[in-house]
Amino acid sequence: MQITTTFRHMEQSEALKSYAAEKLERVKKYIDEPITAQVYLTVEKIRHMAEVTLTAKGITMKAAEETNDMYAAIDAVVDKIERQLRRYKERLKDHKPAADSRALEVQKTILTAESIDQQQEPVIVRSTTITVKPMSVEEAVMQMDLLHKDFLVFTDSSTEVINVVYRRKDGNYGLIEPSRK
Repeated sequence: MQITTTFRHMEQSEALKSYAAEKLERVKKYIDEPITAQVYLTVEKIRHMAEVTLTAKGITMKAAEETNDMYAAIDAVVDKIERQLRRYKERLKDHKPAADSRALEVQKTILTAESIDQQQEPVIVRSTTITVKPMSVEEAVMQMDLLHKDFLVFTDSSTEVINVVYRRKDGNYGLIEPSRK
């Protein structure tokens, strides 16, 4: 497991770094693949925050916890990640793993509009390339929840068509499918 630890607003501590690494070793029993973890430890006045971003086997999970003690925050965030991994593994028991060879890359572009009076074309502010993996709608919703995102672009594993699943304001989920003509 490759672990990167970042300290914000506090002195670097080898004891905290090794404690976080030792606690994160527990998640290895849920995923066999190479795992990368980014640990952010932050202190703001009396608030001690620990945030972990875990990437493994094509999934990314994030969790954050805040307490009055950094060691307790690390324990709580690792417990949260462990619960997420356990839930993810239980949900995947019934699903057959999708072949990653069918994954596509899609480029996402964010445009900004200049002043309407100037009547100029929109300007590209940021462009990102993402990998669109084949998965079922249920897997896409689960991945979106794990990433704490409002939408997810994916390839439907049964139809091999790019779809978008999104979180609605009422708390439910929506699915955008292209029409076939």
